[in-house]
Amino acid sequence: MMRAKTAVIWDKRYLQHETGFGHPESPDRLKAIQKVLEERPVGKKVTSLEPRLASFEEIALVHDFEYIQKIEKTAGLDMQLDSDTHSSSHSWEAARLAVGGLLTCVDAVMDGKVSNAFAFVRPPGHHAEKARAMGFCIFNNVAIAAEYALRKNARRVLIIDYDVHHGNGTQRSFYDRPDVFYISTHRYPFYPGTGAHREEGTGKGKGYTLNLPFSGGEGDEEYLKIFEKEVIPVARDYQPDLVLVSAGYDAHRLDPLGGMNVTENGFAKMTEMLMEISQKTCGGKIILVLEGGYSLEGLSQSVEACLQVLLNDKKA
Repeated sequence: MMRAKTAVIWDKRYLQHETGFGHPESPDRLKAIQKVLEERPVGKKVTSLEPRLASFEEIALVHDFEYIQKIEKTAGLDMQLDSDTHSSSHSWEAARLAVGGLLTCVDAVMDGKVSNAFAFVRPPGHHAEKARAMGFCIFNNVAIAAEYALRKNARRVLIIDYDVHHGNGTQRSFYDRPDVFYISTHRYPFYPGTGAHREEGTGKGKGYTLNLPFSGGEGDEEYLKIFEKEVIPVARDYQPDLVLVSAGYDAHRLDPLGGMNVTENGFAKMTEMLMEISQKTCGGKIILVLEGGYSLEGLSQSVEACLQVLLNDKKA
């Protein structure tokens, strides 16, 4: 019996994380993705996985226990965690489910039950630091997933982040270590203010952080050129056992926040290049996790295009 090719995580409980009227990181983002899964051909070809709630101990792979307890106490309340990060009555559950949904994907891919996966979770995660929520993020889903994979049987994990904003929380989680290589393409200077090219790690981690900043307005041509010249050679040489992608689509040309000009075809090509690296180094073990992307049209188009790549169903 052939194993399923591509798995997805989507759950209506993610919609219960409310961010307030007019907030760009709204439940409508996942409703738009649900529409893709229900109405587009790719939705009939993927396998759906059921997310689980991450445990305290799993979240504590990256975050301080006191910080986790602080977020737990927001259950049933509406609270402002920082200037742009809101917690509503169900956000504690949604945040645990976001981490647990990605960990479910890690188990499925690393145990060989599926070839690859895309976790459509919220709240997003790459800005969340050890003891701080920020940038719409509560727990750092992708950083926790990398730590979790290392505790399974991965020796090296590669994280590629093509969100328009630099993943400060992810970078900080592994800045002094060689077992997780963090590569980010992003606009700079831009929120959150980190991600200069000179930030390349420290101690044993020196050289295992690669920041590739853009000044603003760049599109497919510039992104694909930097992938070909910088990202792919380094990723191939690293020989990861798992590839994780912080898949943010706020560099899309339609996005109201990003100020960039990438198209859905550009995101698909980047994902295709990363998928090829995963096939050459770790048997195709690649997992995408949703980060930003605030144009519903741009988000939907990009998600569909990237799912086609994961399914090996893309018309080149």
